[in-house]
Amino acid sequence: MSEYQYYEFLAIDRPLDAGEMAELRAVSSRAYITATGFVNHYDWGDLKAAPLDWMERYFDAFLYLANWGTQEFMLRFPRRVLGLDTVAPYCGGDAAFAEVRGDAVILGFTSEEEPGDDWDDGSGWLSSLIPLRADIAGGDHRALYLAWLLCAERGEFGDDATEPPVPPGLGKLTAPLKAFADFLRIDGDLIAVAAERSLDASDEANSVQDQDLEPWLAALPEADKTGYLVRLAAGDGLHLRAELLQRYGRERQIPEAGAAPGARSVAALLAAAKARAAERQRRAAEAEARERARREREEAERRARYLDQLAAREAETWREVDALVAAKLPSDYDRAVRLLGDLRDLGAREGRTAEVAARIGALQGRHARKSSFLRRLEEAGLAQTVP
Repeated sequence: MSEYQYYEFLAIDRPLDAGEMAELRAVSSRAYITATGFVNHYDWGDLKAAPLDWMERYFDAFLYLANWGTQEFMLRFPRRVLGLDTVAPYCGGDAAFAEVRGDAVILGFTSEEEPGDDWDDGSGWLSSLIPLRADIAGGDHRALYLAWLLCAERGEFGDDATEPPVPPGLGKLTAPLKAFADFLRIDGDLIAVAAERSLDASDEANSVQDQDLEPWLAALPEADKTGYLVRLAAGDGLHLRAELLQRYGRERQIPEAGAAPGARSVAALLAAAKARAAERQRRAAEAEARERARREREEAERRARYLDQLAAREAETWREVDALVAAKLPSDYDRAVRLLGDLRDLGAREGRTAEVAARIGALQGRHARKSSFLRRLEEAGLAQTVP
């Protein structure tokens, strides 16, 4: 297969109607199209439409994967739920962008890397990433910060550019956030360094407490509460939680998540990530060296025990070698050569190297016409120079 491209779109806030599904079918005759999605892959050619336009008109989420290493992910939010001013500090590059389309804000994330050896057809990724939409709408900005790290890692900001507010909980990513980082191939060391300034997600100053939320809801104007309930009953409740939490945060003046003095520069973050990677690799190399030494020590002990046993039956082993070579079978030649190697090692351990070499030379002379056996001796480094 010379190329492969995978496209998947998902409608969340509302299903597609028959007319919209017909419009999509006109673009692709072989795609899998339902009232909530569009899935297709191409071995030749590509989608004859702009994904960003489809996100504006039909869908709330999009995922794209190509076998040459391009991977994209988009999410659409109603502007009343997620304002451009909220995401702009995080999504200001090419790898992570925010764009207003009509009454929606569309976030786009792109990763460009040489593909590895593992084959990935793209299926399954979008379902693992979809929970991020509700999380972002609800005020969890960890995915946005990870997107900013992606841009920083790709060199899209100057060295002196400083990080946006670090959201709480960055040191303990949820499964969708881990999938997000994996899909966009964000450096794990960079994430770990960034998380050093992240408060715990359960920190009281940055979380909504039930005991605080209940009296706040009770104190809302009756007209507002009625409006919320009417929207919920009418089926417009998908984003009510996000809107309520945003209003709660504004009115209670909950501090910006993770806001802290001394924001780090891109250069500092990248340098710290590089240092962490070097330290991690050093520790891994030391651990590997210790493990290798342990295996070698165990092998040496095992070998020593075997040679002890061989010393007790050395004469018998020489007779077995003679019998094996005389049998003229390839498998017997192999065993004979292995035993000769053991006898050589035993002789070296006991200071009888010359004696063993002489015996191997004599054996070699007696069977000088057995080329297959002689070749095996040569390959094993056991052949002797026979006068």
